[in-house]
Amino acid sequence: MSERELVVLDVKPGGAMESQSGLMQKWPRIYCALAPAADRKAAAIVVHPTSNFMGHYLMPHLPAAGVSLLGLNTRYVGNDTMLLFERVIQDLGAGVRYLRDEGYERIVLLGNSGGASTVALYQAEAENLTIAETPAGDPIEIDPDDLPPADGIALFGAHPGRGHIMAAWIDASVIAEDDPLGVDPALDIYNPEHGPPYAPDFVARVRAAQRARVERITARAHARLRYLRGREDGPRDEAFLVYRTMADPRVTDLTLDPNDRPPESIWGEPKAINYGANNVGRFTTLTSWLSQWSPESRADGPACLARTSVPVLNLEFSADSAVFPGDIKLWSDAAGSREAYHRIAGATHYMDGQPELLAQVVELISGWARGL
Repeated sequence: MSERELVVLDVKPGGAMESQSGLMQKWPRIYCALAPAADRKAAAIVVHPTSNFMGHYLMPHLPAAGVSLLGLNTRYVGNDTMLLFERVIQDLGAGVRYLRDEGYERIVLLGNSGGASTVALYQAEAENLTIAETPAGDPIEIDPDDLPPADGIALFGAHPGRGHIMAAWIDASVIAEDDPLGVDPALDIYNPEHGPPYAPDFVARVRAAQRARVERITARAHARLRYLRGREDGPRDEAFLVYRTMADPRVTDLTLDPNDRPPESIWGEPKAINYGANNVGRFTTLTSWLSQWSPESRADGPACLARTSVPVLNLEFSADSAVFPGDIKLWSDAAGSREAYHRIAGATHYMDGQPELLAQVVELISGWARGL
């Protein structure tokens, strides 16, 4: 098993109270784990906006296959309430620069789960920097030197972005944003009168209502920011809750966007998760909603991937309960002729208890990365 080294990298300061840690405010740093391979020819970075990837399941295995691995945590590890993707890519850039300075010849970005849209946004901006402000209109200083480009992107268990997730998962049956229990039965996927399986017209109504709910929250975020910032003593941001964000019809109706997945969410029974105290986007702020969960988020993975020029490895996990064939097609269409595609039959989102399939993924990623 490869040894792991702690890597601590300085990053640019964020906004006031972006973290409750005074140390992070005064001396902003991110923490990573490096598992080096025998040589310095190829290295990979695995990153997620908020999950701790220092212990990623590839960590013991990819270096043994000849590719050093940096598990990189962003400044938002464990807490995405204040997350700005415009800051996340600066953190990832610090990791790419570190590996370049260490002498690695080729660096690939691993887009696993929520890390997929992260690395796609990063590489798109590294190749052509366009960001000067956040979606809330706040200026943000990003220098081209902050984002050294990588040499390739590998996607596996890759959802297309948090904006995509929110649009597909948010509960269309919520009646009022301040009422976590109120239900419109005509739009409730957990109402057994509708199925599953669901009729096509029901799914169409749910999807339209989901889009409308997301648009209402986004419009309110902009309006509230204008109000707050229009006050002489007003704050720059405000926290709020988004109730019930696990109501994607595909999770409960396996005939929709079918693959080999079981009839549950990646976290368990979907209705219980939907009504739970914690789930995607539950705790957020106005500025973070716009950057992270709204249709205005820049972290639209496939759209960003289409702006890049590097080779792409795209691995589809056929039993994934969070990433569906339609999502994989978005990535494939964006990559075009640059894509090397493989289907991992039976692989679940986390490949928990699937060592043979994990070995297959390691072989594919390492062989592709070393061959660039």
